[in-house]
Amino acid sequence: MTEYRRYAIYYAPPPGAFARRSAHWLGWDAQAGQAVDQPVLPGLPRPLAELTGDPRKYGFHGTIKAPFRLAEGMTRAGLSAALDELGGRLAPVLLPGLHLVQIGGFLALVPQGDDGKLKALAFDAVTALDRFRAPLTEAEIAKRRPDRLSPRQRDLLDRWGYPYVDEEFRFHLTLSDKLEAAEGAALAQVTASHFADCLPQPFVIGDLCLFGEDAAGRFHLVSRHALAG
Repeated sequence: MTEYRRYAIYYAPPPGAFARRSAHWLGWDAQAGQAVDQPVLPGLPRPLAELTGDPRKYGFHGTIKAPFRLAEGMTRAGLSAALDELGGRLAPVLLPGLHLVQIGGFLALVPQGDDGKLKALAFDAVTALDRFRAPLTEAEIAKRRPDRLSPRQRDLLDRWGYPYVDEEFRFHLTLSDKLEAAEGAALAQVTASHFADCLPQPFVIGDLCLFGEDAAGRFHLVSRHALAG
């Protein structure tokens, strides 16, 4: 069994056109655990590989519980079993669809409609699974740039290991690095066209995905856990 240095709970699209298109966009198929060719598209300001380096290592995903090291005495099998239990009591979330936005300079797909149930689901996962998370090290805290966080975000970082949970949570599916305005605008046009015929309508989160980070820093889809509540 592969050993992973960190784990995360993500949304990842089920097998199909959206999953294939997004994997090729980033150049990493997390389900297959392998690199895939990125498309050569008209209108790109630079090669796509140069515009997607940061999200590539994570695979196409929406964060539910951010990457964490396992706490002492905890195991992947135990985490997987806890996800099964959690999924058994949480209901799927259904939203009208996805649309493209720019968040802090990077492109992302975000849900349309009221995301209250999605926020609640994510915080349920954060709290229910937190016993599996090892405390943050000083280096891990520093990586989050605590000097740039609001007091509330710093409190959330200290309590849950991540500053963007509870009311600070915003679900998004990252599609690019942080870009200058002109590049972001050019890439947004290409992105909208590339995904136009495969965006899910409605957008359904029907399971929680356990991802693991390998020694090279690439994330793999380890298992899916159905939401059946």
